[in-house]
Formats: sequence, C-alpha cells, structure tokens
Amino acid sequence: MLGLLFILTAVAVGIVVRADPDRPAFQSLDERWLGWMGGPHDGLYAAAAEVLNWFGGPPGVVVPVALLIVLITRKRWWSLLYLLTTYGVGGIAFVQVLKHWVDRPRPENPLVRVDHGSFPSGHVAGAALLVVLVGVLFVPVVRRRMWWLGGVLFTVAMMWSRTWLHAHWLVDTAAGALAGAGAALVLWWAFAPLLARERGSGASERGRSPANRT
Repeated sequence: MLGLLFILTAVAVGIVVRADPDRPAFQSLDERWLGWMGGPHDGLYAAAAEVLNWFGGPPGVVVPVALLIVLITRKRWWSLLYLLTTYGVGGIAFVQVLKHWVDRPRPENPLVRVDHGSFPSGHVAGAALLVVLVGVLFVPVVRRRMWWLGGVLFTVAMMWSRTWLHAHWLVDTAAGALAGAGAALVLWWAFAPLLARERGSGASERGRSPANRT
C-alpha cells in the first residue's frame, strides 16, 4: 500500500535524523539546498512564501472548517468522520509525535515564527494531507489524475516556501509530504467501504423520484 510505504519511509528517515539531530547523514545536502534559498527575500517570491505560510498556519484552519461545514450540510457523516480522523491522527498526532521524538534543530534565523522541532514540516504535511482529503471526498474519479498532479505541484510549492523561509531543512519538508499524504491514504483505505456505501446511498437517494420520496 502506497500510504503505508510513505509512512514507513518518513519514520525511517526520522530514525536516521534522530541518531544525530545536529548533523544527520544528509546534512550536507540540506545545507547546500539552504544555500540556494539564500535570497534576496523580497518581491514576488516573498509574497508567495508568505501566502503559503499563512495557508499552512493557524489562519488556514478556515479551509478544513469550510470542508467540515459542507459535509455537515450534505449529511455525509462517514466523510465527516474521515476528515476529522485524518486531521486528528495524521495532521496533528503523527506529525507532533515525530517532531518531539526526532527533535531536530531548525535552520538558523528563520524568517517566520516557528514552533518546536524541524522534522517533519507540519506545513507540508498539512498541504499533502489536504490534497488527498479533497481528492477523496470532493473530486470525481475521472478528474482525479489532474487533481493529483496539481496537488503534487502545490505540495512542492509548500516545500519550497518552508525552505526559502529558512523554517525547515529540505529533508524535513520531504518527510512532511510523506507523513501527511501517507496518513491520509492509509485512513482512506480504512474508510473506503464506508465512503463507498455513503456514495451509493447518496446516488440512490438522488435517483428516487419526488413521488417516491413522499
């Protein structure tokens, strides 16, 4: 299963980092990438990075709340439970456990306010998780290929922004993408029968005539 592979890879990288948080095996790669992100930090790049920073921070909670409201109004209760479980388990618990377990220092002088722990990136994990969630719950199957492509580009943009702002090392952002997408995919697999039944019930209800509904 792809989701489980993503999670195991993120954990495996975390084990490598935890062995030497200050200078893990790939520190030279991270430092080289951070050097390329040296600036100048202004203009269009700064605006794009700030928007992505806002989207992945506390103000960005408006997006999952909006999705929650849509699901409630449509009475899609299993979809609602999938959303809440994915955000709770994948978006918060899993990422925070990894952060405190690995305890990797962030790059010096980040350009935005940051919390504890650089590995993995919570912003990137949230972006990847959101891409899977929306794709599963709102995008028709025939259109998902384009959605996944756009979602990958969005996640890569978030990875760039976190390193450009010196908030994370490159490997932290890659692990965040794997952790967020992996958690959402694994839980999609777990909820798949319930979501399929919910879609079937909705289709049956829409197919009934007004006379039959009464």
